Amino acid sequence: MKRGLQGHYEESVVGGETVKAFVPDPLPPRPEIVFDANRRHLLERATLALGKLDSITLLLPDPDIFLYSYIRREAVLSSQIEGTQSSLSDLLLYELEEAAGVPFDDVVEVSRYVAAMDHGMKRLAEGFPLCNRLIREMHEILLSHGRGSHKQPGEFRRSQNWIGGTRPGNAYFVPPPPHRVSECMDALERFLHDENQPYPTLIKAALAHVQFESIHPFLDGNGRLGRLLISFILYHDGMLSKPLLYLSLYLKEHRSYYYDLLNRVREEGEWELWVDFFLEGVEKTATDAVNTAKELVETIHSDEERLKALGSRANSALRCLRALSHHPIATIGSLCDATGLSYPSVSKALDRLEKEGIVKEITGKARNRIYSYTKFIEILNREGR
Repeated sequence: MKRGLQGHYEESVVGGETVKAFVPDPLPPRPEIVFDANRRHLLERATLALGKLDSITLLLPDPDIFLYSYIRREAVLSSQIEGTQSSLSDLLLYELEEAAGVPFDDVVEVSRYVAAMDHGMKRLAEGFPLCNRLIREMHEILLSHGRGSHKQPGEFRRSQNWIGGTRPGNAYFVPPPPHRVSECMDALERFLHDENQPYPTLIKAALAHVQFESIHPFLDGNGRLGRLLISFILYHDGMLSKPLLYLSLYLKEHRSYYYDLLNRVREEGEWELWVDFFLEGVEKTATDAVNTAKELVETIHSDEERLKALGSRANSALRCLRALSHHPIATIGSLCDATGLSYPSVSKALDRLEKEGIVKEITGKARNRIYSYTKFIEILNREGR
């Protein structure tokens, strides 16, 4: 449905030239989104896929096996959309403080994303509401180090930003002028907590993401926080027991169409097209995540069975394998800490795991060696590529 312009333009002078900035209307859209049979079916399929994703905590012997690495894979993918080059292995190495040769700015940026996500999860788990204050807290952590640290971390912008082009005058899109940002974000916050708004949580998340991207409230980090907002809404409203739905890969794969849809919503009010695209992405992403978790569990189980066949001499190797399933890149020292085994015991266990083709030493050095649970990393990277 074409509703027409979903807001209004305000003229202002920026850098000596007149610029038209878009100010979105508050949510929800008017008239309401039409749910025909096909759209209801998409919503049902997406909701079912989310339920299966949420149930993987029952499938896994330890949910942290999946959560630790999957969150970091999302941090890498979401940051790659913004131009970083770091890989999942780079990030895991950095967290071991063994990041020689890793592009430092890139990996710091990705690490800050993980820290911001962890902070948000902790605050919500403690009962803190999903609100502008929490979004600003996460933004402050996201930009606390690295390339964006000079761009007002934790504060809504006080100057005009833009998307595409070299200046606001030739930009693809110009978000609201700075004096409108707080009121737009306040309206978005009210929508998130409005019990009378007519849409289920999944649709609320879809609408809120577009609104956040249209407001673009920060000088940097909007894309990453806008994508996180989707998962945090689902978590906050009880659709997921952990914020495990991350659409970065789906949006990266369909980037041009995604940007086109955002513009069509703003200019023509075609919310239905965006909702369809969003629901298809939720179903695909949730299904892929469940399949990834199952494959990780099967890999760990298969490797454990291979080791158990070796008898009692495999006990230390099994303990190291379980530690590597939580942190799939490790040093002998970090495995000593994780398992409580002595340095010689861990060293012998890693020799056994390497002989069985389960782990691989990745430095080629005689000292300060680092080991990778190769199949585990490959499974996580498969979708990302």
